[in-house]
Amino acid sequence: MKKSAVVTMADVARTAGVSTMTVSNVVNGRPRVGAATRERVLAAINELGYQVNLAARHLRAGRTGVVGLAVPELERPYFAQLAGRLADQFEAHGLRIVMERTGASREGELDAVAFSRLRMYDGLILSVVDMDPGELTGIGTDAPVVMIGERALPSRFDHVLMDNVDGARQATAQLLAGNRRIAMLGGDPAGAATMPALRAQGYALAHHAAGVPIDPALNVQCMFGFQDGYDAVRSLLDRGIAFDAVFALTDVVAIGALRALADAGIQVPAEVELIGFDDLDEAAYLVPSLSTINPGHEQMAAAITRLLLARLAGEPAAEAQELIVPAALVLRGTTRSNG
Repeated sequence: MKKSAVVTMADVARTAGVSTMTVSNVVNGRPRVGAATRERVLAAINELGYQVNLAARHLRAGRTGVVGLAVPELERPYFAQLAGRLADQFEAHGLRIVMERTGASREGELDAVAFSRLRMYDGLILSVVDMDPGELTGIGTDAPVVMIGERALPSRFDHVLMDNVDGARQATAQLLAGNRRIAMLGGDPAGAATMPALRAQGYALAHHAAGVPIDPALNVQCMFGFQDGYDAVRSLLDRGIAFDAVFALTDVVAIGALRALADAGIQVPAEVELIGFDDLDEAAYLVPSLSTINPGHEQMAAAITRLLLARLAGEPAAEAQELIVPAALVLRGTTRSNG
């Protein structure tokens, strides 16, 4: 049969010899269709080139089929990786992810929530960096919001967090098993609930458990770019501060640190061990491959999707949920014990 410009569900039904309701059941994955009938409908869909009109479906349901993802920086590999996993999850449910940048600023984060209705999002996933807990309660939005990120903020919104403290503790404990002077690179550990502060807590916990005092000179505050990690290591070397291991608060910082160590002729892991945090896809392909902390990417994406879909489905209102995804140590080539 020649394909028409616009193939309808009725066309598929006629070709398959079934009702439009049966075609609808097949298209929507409903179970009450026999295997033989389902095969006939799928064959007709393939023959005619029928495509589901998602826009019409969402309009009938009073939705746009779009979920917003507001993150501090679009260029950070971690957020790109998370966005890809979320897109896979939501596309399986006929929804699309649209990203926007908050700039890690209070204003950008408040705007992401306040304007989610104007942007016609069905729901919003928000990575919180700078907002205070009290500011969230005054924000009005019809769309459900799931918060992600490092800050453990009490609010009326669902929140999915990685276990920053335990992840950093695991990384530092691994380094302390064979070393005593562990440099920590990245961020300002001030405050109680920021990512650098939480990971610094884990760093401190591991030192306390091992009975090893912390030398403040080994804490090098820096931003989270490749060059920042490079410069942090150069700063230690230029100041003559001895260290035998490095815990970088992100993989990007760790990659910069790895290059600085190589340029200085320092062998990793023979002379200095190195562990990052994030388990970026690139980490396994470095030379040597990067030991790191996997914050639970897949589990986080699945939890975020489940919470937001439940809110979109109008399930009975419940207290906001807070889910903490466990972190796991991944040993590779930048540690002497590499699994």
